[in-house]
Amino acid sequence: MEYKKSIIKNWALEDRPREKLLCHGIQSLSDTELLAILIGSGTRNASAVDLARQVLESAGNNLHQLGKSSVGELKQIKGVGQTKALMLMSAFELGRRRSHTDTLARQKISSSKDVFYLFQPLLGDLPHEEFWILILNRSNQVVDKVRISQGGISGTVIDTRLILRNAIEKLASGLILCHNHPSGNTQPSEPDKKITEKIQNAANFMEINLLDHIIIADKSFFSFADEGIL
Repeated sequence: MEYKKSIIKNWALEDRPREKLLCHGIQSLSDTELLAILIGSGTRNASAVDLARQVLESAGNNLHQLGKSSVGELKQIKGVGQTKALMLMSAFELGRRRSHTDTLARQKISSSKDVFYLFQPLLGDLPHEEFWILILNRSNQVVDKVRISQGGISGTVIDTRLILRNAIEKLASGLILCHNHPSGNTQPSEPDKKITEKIQNAANFMEINLLDHIIIADKSFFSFADEGIL
């Protein structure tokens, strides 16, 4: 699709994204205008706003889907080089981290949904698997969360000793496992079940309760505890 270049410097002041932000506040900007500010500059044939519109359209005008884009996918858009792609990726990651900030401050875990809400911003969009643990005190309050491993599309290596070392160092009373399935299927695999049993046996030996294992797939999840597997 061809886009006719819009010369931002010739626009009315209130229509330029940066100036519009300063004059009317960030809430006045559209998704396209916010992306244009991140992109910064256009090309000979397209302004930053034109590029931003193409970036958004590449994800079906869906910000959630856009947040899953890789550097390679963004670079396929004409006019988006590596620098612009990295800028956008950094902004997406900051958004994920911001939604997660301060949620660990002695948050009490009362259900599997609490764990899902805690980890979904971190794991829901990832194209690869990651395995995390949530360390709890006697009151089921969060002491820490730790990423144990990062793998590929279909799996990741899990070291039981590393999990127990982290739990022991933080004086854990309870432990919750969490990993994601990029495939979108929340059902646990046989390896998922076996590693859960292995970690549970090791944790019991150290008098640490394995409370749950949560599998996240985009915006849904599976809980071992809710399904009676633990």
